[in-house]
Amino acid sequence: MALRLEDKKAVVAEVAAVAAKAHSAIAAEYRGLTVASLTELRKTARDSGVYLRVVKNTLARRAVDGTAFECMKDSLAGPLILAFSLEDPGSAARVFADFVKQNDKLVVKLVAVGGKQYGPGELERLSKLPNREQALAMLMGVMKAPIQKLVRTLAEPHAKLVRTIAAIKDQKQAA
Repeated sequence: MALRLEDKKAVVAEVAAVAAKAHSAIAAEYRGLTVASLTELRKTARDSGVYLRVVKNTLARRAVDGTAFECMKDSLAGPLILAFSLEDPGSAARVFADFVKQNDKLVVKLVAVGGKQYGPGELERLSKLPNREQALAMLMGVMKAPIQKLVRTLAEPHAKLVRTIAAIKDQKQAA
C-alpha cells in the first residue's frame, strides 16, 4: 500500500526525532526473514530500548538529514531495517549481534556512531561496549583502588608488628 504525502511526512518526522536523540544507528538487510523472526527481533529491541523501523530508503535519507547519522545517507540501499540505540551506544548492536547468532538471514550493512559510519565488522566491537551501569561500576572501581591501596599501606606496619609479636610468642611457647 502506497503512503500518502502526509503519511510520508509523519514517518520522516518520527524517524528524524528518534535519530536526533539516538546514540548509535545500525542498518541491516532483512531479506529472507520470516514474520515470526522479525516479530521476535522487534520484541527484543523494544525490551532493550532500541527503536526499530523498516523505512523506505528515500524517507530514511530525509530523516537522517541534519542529524549525527547523516553519514549513512549515501549507503542506504536495499531492503533495510534501521535500529537506533536510545539508552546507550551498544544496545542496538547487542540486539543485532544476539539475533544474528540465531538467524543468519539478517545481514548488517552499516554501523554509525558519533557522526561516523563504520562497516559491519564493527558491530561486534560496539556490542561489547559497557552499558551505563557497567561503566559506572568500572569507574567506581578505578576511583576506589588508590584509596584501598593507601589504607593497606597505612595498616601494614601495625599488621607486621602484630605478626612479629605472634611469631615471638609462638617461638617462646615452643621452647
